[in-house]
Amino acid sequence: MALLLENGAVVTDPWTVLDDAAGSDGIPEGPVIVSLERWQRDRAVLELRNAPLGIRLKSHQLAGEIAADLDRFGLVVLELPKFRDGRAFSTARLLRERYGFTGEIRATGAMIPDQFLFLVRCGVSSVEVPDNADLAVWRHALTEITIAYQAAATADEPLSLLRRRLSP
Repeated sequence: MALLLENGAVVTDPWTVLDDAAGSDGIPEGPVIVSLERWQRDRAVLELRNAPLGIRLKSHQLAGEIAADLDRFGLVVLELPKFRDGRAFSTARLLRERYGFTGEIRATGAMIPDQFLFLVRCGVSSVEVPDNADLAVWRHALTEITIAYQAAATADEPLSLLRRRLSP
């Protein structure tokens, strides 16, 4: 999988996904991503690690389930099981706006390039795209729409605020 940042840059993924079936003694060094279930089960062991920790949320798992622990995570991965499942968009906004999460939010799963800009506007920092994806198409998706009607978690402003500034 290629990892694209919110500006379209391709980066190497430093994170390792930790399998739920792996034992507590088999945790590799360095940054690891665990499922919510693994975090709940092995929290005591995972908290003792001296390396960054990420958590992976399935689409039905809510941001509120990890809100109290957000300071422990450097990364939250949001799964999109189908490209028409928009719960990850809402979860990203909640993580940024309600819970004040400042770490990386990553989207993974079934996405199409047209969703890239909207994921970024909701607070997503990076997306995992398939290795065979045309990265130029994904990058172009970030610049295809320049005016938005709704407010975003990013610094850009919606059309309604632009209209007010341009009005006499």
